[in-house]
Amino acid sequence: MDVLTILLRFLIVFVFAMVFGLERQRSHKPIGFGTYSFVAIGSCALGIVASIINPENQLPILGSIVTGVGFLGAGALIKTSDKVFGFTSAASIWVFSIIGVVVGVGQYLVGLLIYLVVWIVIFIDRRLKFRGIGSYQKKLMIVANKNVKDEELKKALETDKYTVNSLEVNRKDNKIIIHLQFEGTIEDVNRIPHQLFKEEWVDSFKVE
Repeated sequence: MDVLTILLRFLIVFVFAMVFGLERQRSHKPIGFGTYSFVAIGSCALGIVASIINPENQLPILGSIVTGVGFLGAGALIKTSDKVFGFTSAASIWVFSIIGVVVGVGQYLVGLLIYLVVWIVIFIDRRLKFRGIGSYQKKLMIVANKNVKDEELKKALETDKYTVNSLEVNRKDNKIIIHLQFEGTIEDVNRIPHQLFKEEWVDSFKVE
């Protein structure tokens, strides 16, 4: 395999990973430019090595790459008290290892098709989120000036899809701090600040 071919394969996977990684980083996802680039380039390098040293039987090396990256993807999962997030990031890093391998062994068209499909999935996911289709979770901290009943919380949030994670009582300042996990559509999430501003028992709040 000549040097130009090797450089071309590295360049292709680097550009793919760079563009996608920057988009993920701008979207504040747990995995960004650096991780995607390292995984794709490393997978491409092993694909090239497998093609050079054992062109007749590349599966053992290639299979170990995909399996190993699975552990890295697991690190992108974020666990809260009752939910696990980050499956899209975990799956995408696994897919980029496959793109790196595929381009590394010289299957440019297959690698390009996988890359295009990844962007189609991201685009559809964005549209679904924009239209409020699906369920989203936010952490919410409310500082109240009195003991808040469950009915009052439901009225303020206009839903019962929440879980109180912790409750702090400050008797000196007569404040109660409520930490909860809120679930709903993106419109529901955006509506929370406006609803809480109307409640006299709310001193302050923070949405994460």
